[in-house]
Amino acid sequence: MGHAHMGAMLAYNILKDMGMDVEDRAEIMMAIGNHDEKTGTAVSDISAALILADKSDVNRDRVINTNMSTFDKHDKVNYAVTDSDFVISKEERKVVLNLTIDTEISPVLDYFEIFMDRTMMSKHAAKYLNIWFELIINDTKLL
Repeated sequence: MGHAHMGAMLAYNILKDMGMDVEDRAEIMMAIGNHDEKTGTAVSDISAALILADKSDVNRDRVINTNMSTFDKHDKVNYAVTDSDFVISKEERKVVLNLTIDTEISPVLDYFEIFMDRTMMSKHAAKYLNIWFELIINDTKLL
């Protein structure tokens, strides 16, 4: 079982213990279960919002071990992201993921090798919400 589906199952008991009604529990579990780019898709407003939040979480703070000689490719790309802003513009009906990547640590192309599926999932989630997803890396607009 993948992490999205396992997360949905774990959430069930937590939300039940909190006293949440079954309809709300099901909505949240559905969103959690559909946030993985390999098995999920936006199926509700809540799932689309969760996808956008989850797939935009790329930054140096995610790397616990800072010994660069032991980095895998995910650590390397995350560590190279020195600044990450996720901006929601209600007026323009868009969300913007603005990243600064230190290309001395990781080339931008490595970001896309790892995050292309996540980026496309974000684009589709935004479309589900009838908004635009924009990606800016090192001051260059890519989407």
